[in-house]
Amino acid sequence: MALEVVTFGCRLNIVEGEALRRQAQAAGIGDLAIVNSCAVTAEATRQARQAVRRLRREQPDRPVVVTGCAAQIEPARFAEMPETARVIGNAEKMERATWAALAGSNSLMAASDGEAADKIAVGDIMAQSRLAPVEAGRSQRQTRGFVQVQNGCDHRCTFCVIPFGRGNSRSLAVDAVVAQCRSLTEAGAREIVLTGVDLTSYGRDLDGAPTLGHLVLMILRALPELPRLRLSSIDAVEVDDELREAIATEPRLMPHLHLSLQAGDDLILKRMKRRHGREDAIRFCAQMRDLRPDIAFGADLIAGFPTEDEAMFARSLDLIGECGLSYVHVFPYSARPGTPAARMPQHPGGLVAERAARLRAAAATAHASHLETRLGKALSVLTERGNTGRAEDFTLIRFARDVAAGDVVPVTAKAADERALIAA
Repeated sequence: MALEVVTFGCRLNIVEGEALRRQAQAAGIGDLAIVNSCAVTAEATRQARQAVRRLRREQPDRPVVVTGCAAQIEPARFAEMPETARVIGNAEKMERATWAALAGSNSLMAASDGEAADKIAVGDIMAQSRLAPVEAGRSQRQTRGFVQVQNGCDHRCTFCVIPFGRGNSRSLAVDAVVAQCRSLTEAGAREIVLTGVDLTSYGRDLDGAPTLGHLVLMILRALPELPRLRLSSIDAVEVDDELREAIATEPRLMPHLHLSLQAGDDLILKRMKRRHGREDAIRFCAQMRDLRPDIAFGADLIAGFPTEDEAMFARSLDLIGECGLSYVHVFPYSARPGTPAARMPQHPGGLVAERAARLRAAAATAHASHLETRLGKALSVLTERGNTGRAEDFTLIRFARDVAAGDVVPVTAKAADERALIAA
């Protein structure tokens, strides 16, 4: 038996999953399964529960620990599972003492048969007021490194349960971020991705309130040897002037922004308690293209939000073209426990699924159009495992030959399939 970490959900969870692996190994734990759960949808929680059952079924003598957002929000639900040995909160999972205590425990397997309440080690996430560095490191299999610069969220979108899993917004100090980026660069990372729950709220809780744009400029100035810096999902209404400057003037900041849009209809956006309108999104994308003509946009869109009628949904469909989105993550609306949207009139599951399928079809068409515009153009590609790579604008490249991971190479593709450009 061996240590196994199964992670669901966002990039932030992936970063933390690698940190959990390192902490467990440092504590001397070699016989444990860790499920790092996600709560963004009911399906994500279901998959986490399914993973717990599978892991215990495959290795009955290996204890299973559950952590992550779903465990933080619904600890009793996981603790009641007979396959679960311990449920650990999102704050507790990042503490070395947690894993040291587990390493010194001889009763984890026996805990699976104990009272549910005795399995739970989940604190008040809202009481967390500071963010400690997450030392995820970089495995030799990775060509890019991820740095958590922010966690939590101060907003309360009506559909979202994540603030209750992550707590209020907390930021990592600029010097600590730069130090992590330097360490990753020295370890061979050719690209660093800055991650967070609400990335563009970065710095508001720190002395001097540095912005995300300020952080980006400080990283690039401190690390001239870093070839590429990328941002994960951002909120367009929070983009500051220094970030606009960086997008316009810093070629090492990748021309790819993933936007938290969620819908294309103003009334639905208001019912979601979003802070932007339809025209704000369209205007932002146009402005960014003026600053950086080679930029590409991704976005999150929710299908079947409560009270969304066909005309409202059509405006979300149209937004893909009006913003010029190249990558779209489609989420069928999922009622989450305790959220205001869960108390609104709900659509039948079949209608939600049908609208999600239509959004995905429109997204596929938009992505195919994006690939077509990149055919024959000179691209700079960071090679990855499996003879693939990513261009600066996040376009996926498949090589028709063997390539070593971790090189930045020039590519001019002459063909494409449904998902990627094909390079010789």
